[in-house]
Formats: sequence, C-alpha cells, structure tokens
Amino acid sequence: MAFPQAKVEHDLLSAISPDSTWDAVIVLASDVNSIDNPKLVQQIMQHQKVDARIGRETVLMVSPDVAGGRLVFAPVGSLQRDMDDVRRIADAAKQAVLMAREAGAVNPLLVLGALPDSPAFVHALEVAYLAACQALWQPLEAREALNESEIEPIRSIGLYSASPVDCDWLIAVEAGRRLARDLCGTEPERMSPPQFAEYCQLAFANSAVKVSVISDDAILRRDYPLLHAVARASTHVERHQPRVIRLEYTGQGTIENTLLLAGKGITFDTGGADLKTDGHMAGMSRDKGGAAAVAGFMLSLAKYQPKGVKAIAEIGAVRNSIGSDAFVADEIIPSHAGVRVRIGNTDAEGRLVLADLLSHLREDALHAVSPSLFSVATLTGHAARAYGPYTAYVENGAARQADCGNKLCELGDLWGDPGETSRLRREDYDFVRPRSKADDILSSNNGPSAVTLRGHQFPAAFLCIASGLDKHELSSELPLPYTHVDIAGSGVEGGDWQHSKPSAAPVTALAARYMPKG
Repeated sequence: MAFPQAKVEHDLLSAISPDSTWDAVIVLASDVNSIDNPKLVQQIMQHQKVDARIGRETVLMVSPDVAGGRLVFAPVGSLQRDMDDVRRIADAAKQAVLMAREAGAVNPLLVLGALPDSPAFVHALEVAYLAACQALWQPLEAREALNESEIEPIRSIGLYSASPVDCDWLIAVEAGRRLARDLCGTEPERMSPPQFAEYCQLAFANSAVKVSVISDDAILRRDYPLLHAVARASTHVERHQPRVIRLEYTGQGTIENTLLLAGKGITFDTGGADLKTDGHMAGMSRDKGGAAAVAGFMLSLAKYQPKGVKAIAEIGAVRNSIGSDAFVADEIIPSHAGVRVRIGNTDAEGRLVLADLLSHLREDALHAVSPSLFSVATLTGHAARAYGPYTAYVENGAARQADCGNKLCELGDLWGDPGETSRLRREDYDFVRPRSKADDILSSNNGPSAVTLRGHQFPAAFLCIASGLDKHELSSELPLPYTHVDIAGSGVEGGDWQHSKPSAAPVTALAARYMPKG
C-alpha cells in the first residue's frame, strides 16, 4: 500500500531552488501578498501579467528558477469569515497536487502563505498533505489491474515548515486512511467478507495489532445470532460467507484509555427481503465504510504505536443477500446479549450486526481501564439528510458527560474531518419499544430513515438496548461511555456512493483524539 510519504523541509530557499530534489512547488495562499518569499512572489507576479487567471484559480506556471521548473499557485480564498475553516486549504491542495501530477511531478513541495492567527488553522499544512493524498488515491481494482506507478506516480510530498512536523504521525494516519479507502471503495466481489478479512490480515501482518478471524458458521450462529441472521441468505455461497474480524492493540506503558470499536462491514446490501428498488442498490458495496474506518484507525495505531492506549475492534463483514433462506420482517431473534429483537425491516441490517459486536465489546469493557465504546457505520440516510457531509456522533449519557462527541468535533474541525453531535432522547427509546410480550425491542420502522423523525438517533437507542449497554447508563454501578458514529453523510466525497472516493471519515478525528503525538 504505497502512498506519498511526508517529508518536512525547514530551509525554503534551498527547497525551492532549481537543484532541489523536489520537482514542483505548490503554493497555497489567500493571495500573492500573503506569500512570505520574494522569489516566489516575483515568479507569480511576472506570470500574472500574461495570465489573468492567476489569483482566481489554480494555475500551473513554467518557472525555470524554481524546483522542477513547475510552480503551482492555488488560491485558497477567504479565511477570515466565520464560515471559513481549514478545508479551504484542503480543497486547494487537492486541485494543486492533481495539476502537479498531470504536469509530470513525482515529488512536489507544499508551501503555505500566511494564515490568520487562529487555532482553526494550526494544522493547515498537515491537513494539506492529507488532502493531497486523498486526491491522489486510486481504487484498489485500478491499482491491481493497471500499472500502479503510472496511475499513482507521486512518491513523496514535501512540507515546508519553520516549526517541527511529526511526519511519522502523519504517515501513520494516512496509512490508516488509505486502508479505509481500499476496504470501503472496492467492489463487492473483490472485497467480499472472506476477502475483506484476508485484506485486513495482510495489512496487519507483522504489526503491533493482533488479528483473529471467526469463520465457523456454528460459532457465528451461536455467538453472533443477529449478525448471522443478516448473513443467512449468503452462507450457501462460499465466497460470500460472513466473517468477524477482531483486532487488538496494546500500547506500551500503563494503559490510560481503552477504546472498543465496532464496525459495520456490509460488503453488499441488497436490502434483503425488503429489497432495495428504483436504482437504490447502486453504491451499496460501500456499506462497509464503517468497518473500513475502524480497520483504518487500528492500522494508524499499529504504525504509530502510541503508549498508554489499548484498542479492541470487532468488525462484522457480512453480505445482506436475498434468497430462499433470507431473514424477513416479523422474525424474533435473540441478540448476543439475550435481547429478543423483532425485525421491522431487513434493510435495517447494519444495526443488527453492530448490536452483537457491541455486546462482545461490552464484555471486554467490564474489565478495561477507562473504556469508551464506539460503533462506526454508514447506517442511516437520515444522518446525511440532517447533517449533510458531516459525521454524526450520537452519545449516551456517560459519553456526553465525558464530552466525547464534542471533543471529536472540535478536533475534527482542526483536522478537516468535521462532525456534529446528537443526543439520545426518550422518544428514541420509545420508538423501538416492544409492542407485545413476545419481544423486547423493535429493530426499526418500515419506512426510509431519511423521512423518519429522529431517523439517525433512534437506531443508537436500539443499539444500546440490543447490546446490553442500557444496563450501563449514568445511574448504573458501571457507566460505560458509548458513542454511535454515523458516517452515511461523510463516508464519501460529494455524496455519490457509487462513484465518489471514500473519505476515510472519521479516521483522522479519532487519531487526533486518541493517538497523541509523541
């Protein structure tokens, strides 16, 4: 999984000189006046005399006096308004690095102009690097079928900074993001449940993360009954059979925080017996984005190896197929936690998978140091309807008291991986209440979540109950902070689930919060 490596430069004059090892200089700035280098200013202003686009859009200039003879000036626009954030710089970096690539650069250097004196831009250079890597990523199928060095030619990206930059941290985060994009963005046969597990095993081979995979049907049926029900119609097809992937990282030193993450890995979602129609099945190979992000974050931990952190992840890689053995609405299926779940809609399958994973992680949390639980999933259209391209963090009482969601949102803003927080309310629990003595909880209604009131919040209430986490609220003897992370709106760029690039959200926000720099 090669990708452009980050390398810091502290001497700008040397870095931009024609005999430098860099072969393109990318300048990201609000305007020419904000560039603190006379040589670059002179080059840009000379070209401005003959090209009126300079300063208004990203432009490549032939400049023999700079590294590689290539100078890209990418205006970032206003950074002073209340609505402006570091993504202005990220967007400009994406355009500029693609232009440099098309011009033949393989080792471009990023240079930032002066920025507002605001904490909002303190990580702007690192965000530019991550954004450039996002823009340069090509799908795994393309890399396997074509010449990888031709479609992903850029080998390194220079970062000019007068201050220290932790490139090891950046590279670890990007390694995780790249794994997340590969797992999420690959078509359903190449990344079927068994191959999803194999790709994880390959990614974590000889790393600081221990990998174990459950493939035995009898064990899955017994220990993950809801997950197995979702997979039931796929079990007779060997290449589609379900997997549970467990990833474990234990940092050196005294453990101060334990993270427990459940990832929804629906490798293809037909909707099951409640079949998706009217073209809504396209893009459903990306319904594994939550599992992909969890695996990506775990790889970041494996690469950076922070001390004092323990992390356990369980990923349910499942295909929600339709067939003679498909589970159907009205079935009552006990969860791993012993909660009798009445199925309301087979297209609300992700919460079933997550409930069993969370129940196992709940048992791990009972004996853990400072545990925090998360479920990460492309779960509801309502999250996208409510928050657009932002990750939704839905907290239980203990997580809210720990300020979990707000801290992730604050750091996400600084790192270009933004989110919004939601609260669980009594209406959410009432929505999934049992309607008879035959069951303990209803999995969902039978309408689209996007047009259901509190459509991304009530599934979190379901997850609390079905996993047994409702026994660990603030008033209990052992409160367990739990945050449900819905990336249905943030999981791909631009909202096109069939064609857009996976965003790897919320890997960066999680790393910023729980993978402190050395």
